[in-house]
Amino acid sequence: MSMVSLPGLKDLIENISRERNLPRVAVQSALKEALLKGYERYRRAQSFDKKQFDEEYFQNFDVELDAEEEGFRVLATKTIVEEVSNPDHQISLREVQEVAEEAQLGSEVVLDVTPEQKEFGRMAAMQTKQVLSQKLRDQQRQMIQEEFQDLEGTVLQARVLRFERQSAIMAVSSGFNQPEVEAELPKREQLPNDNYRANATFKVYLKKVCQGQQRGPQLIVSRSDAGLVVYLFANEVPEIEDEVVRIVAVAREANPPSRYVGPRTKIAVDTLERDVDPVGACIGARGSRIQVVVNELRGEKIDVIRWSPDPATYIANALSPARVDEVRLMDPESRQTHVLVAEDQLSLAIGKEGQNVRLAARLTGWKIDIKDRAKYDQAAEDAKFAAAAAQYQAQQAELEAEELEEEDEFEPQMEVTDASA
Repeated sequence: MSMVSLPGLKDLIENISRERNLPRVAVQSALKEALLKGYERYRRAQSFDKKQFDEEYFQNFDVELDAEEEGFRVLATKTIVEEVSNPDHQISLREVQEVAEEAQLGSEVVLDVTPEQKEFGRMAAMQTKQVLSQKLRDQQRQMIQEEFQDLEGTVLQARVLRFERQSAIMAVSSGFNQPEVEAELPKREQLPNDNYRANATFKVYLKKVCQGQQRGPQLIVSRSDAGLVVYLFANEVPEIEDEVVRIVAVAREANPPSRYVGPRTKIAVDTLERDVDPVGACIGARGSRIQVVVNELRGEKIDVIRWSPDPATYIANALSPARVDEVRLMDPESRQTHVLVAEDQLSLAIGKEGQNVRLAARLTGWKIDIKDRAKYDQAAEDAKFAAAAAQYQAQQAELEAEELEEEDEFEPQMEVTDASA
């Protein structure tokens, strides 16, 4: 069998495998695909009738690599027929029987169709090189996807490599002794208090493993996702790891709308154990546990509050550190509430530029209006809500009436004819 010589093939496979962190089998597979594309280019260049080569034309061709002999062969699987109409896909019975008398019509044979070394040509070689580069990238992307798919939603250790536009490109690894791959930390996922200098290390939340052929890192990581806070507390508080304390909800504003407001998180915790204080467990003795989390998040303010099945109690806790006098659940259906506080607690309850009440609303799922207890007119507010509820009910009744009218209008009419006519 003839062979196209590829001097240094074995070393080439080894080097690519090492440099790109790919197994040798993956490199060989990519190289075979690239050489087959090069052969296609060679054949197309030879033919005057380019239209005969459709996308499926070369599916019966294959490349056989020989790393020891440092070369490759092109093989074609052909069907045995009485009369040949396409020599690339068919071979005559008479021709095969000269070698194998037992050959039968409809059977398949594999033949060596390797071109001569000189015939393969410079253009075909260039095509092979381009395709190999693309196939290796595809192999790398597929391996990264398989390696990190199950790690989506977990926290990884990352090291800053460089910066591209406003994104930080970081090196992450899926485990011990595993090679590092690149991940992107976009601007919107960064923390304002972080210093992303080269080789600085951070814990990052693996937000997404991208698919497809887009350029750049496939992994999108985050420092601003609430999942990072959950992980840090679970890692620092044994009671959470042992499921004695559970995290019920998290509301985080890592990138506030104003530069005058710092990052802040509210986290609601609960326990089924009567003797366990879930808030105290998360804070630790003299704040030792929560301080570790705060340090990792570069000084971010964190409020740990007790979750409650009673909405009024939960809302009051969520507005910590403000003292709440009363929580009035004005409309449980639309989840609107008035929270009454003393005048000296107003600014604390609302927070700088509304951050405290905004996070409390996100944490509890209720629309919270902070009211001054001294100026609150309970009767007037009740009347206002009653009027709004009545108007809403009237609008709903009107809509239902219109829908009924439309149904009557489009209802098919039965036509009655006189049989005696």
